[in-house]
Amino acid sequence: MIKQITLTESHLVVALFDQYRVFYKQSSDIALAKAFIDTRLANNESVIFVALSDDIPVGFTQLYPKYSSMRASKNWILNDLFVAPAYRKQGIGERLIKAAMCFAEQQGATFVQLETAVDNYTAQSLYEAIGFVKQEPDAGFLVYRISV
Repeated sequence: MIKQITLTESHLVVALFDQYRVFYKQSSDIALAKAFIDTRLANNESVIFVALSDDIPVGFTQLYPKYSSMRASKNWILNDLFVAPAYRKQGIGERLIKAAMCFAEQQGATFVQLETAVDNYTAQSLYEAIGFVKQEPDAGFLVYRISV
């Protein structure tokens, strides 16, 4: 099951967010992870979806708004996507992305954008299979965008 969480449900993603940061070579810090997630949700600065398997949080994605003056619209950056290692290769990442895309479309967005490391071929394959289109590389990252 994929669901959007509220501030009172932040506990569902704190450990996953900490693991995500560790994956990107940051030190584990549960207190920091909790404070960061709580602040984003309390200030309506992000939207977070969690994947649950038998009520156990197994993945999450976090979206940040991106405003386009040219389009006069609010779009979304899919900034964080993480699935616990034991639950990978089960379609959870794809379901999280599609939930984010559905949310963005319902909000009137014209696109969802994301970035990944140039050597993260597994993620690139997933994004391209969903329909994201690769933009020009910038400072070691690839930018993908999909219209919604």
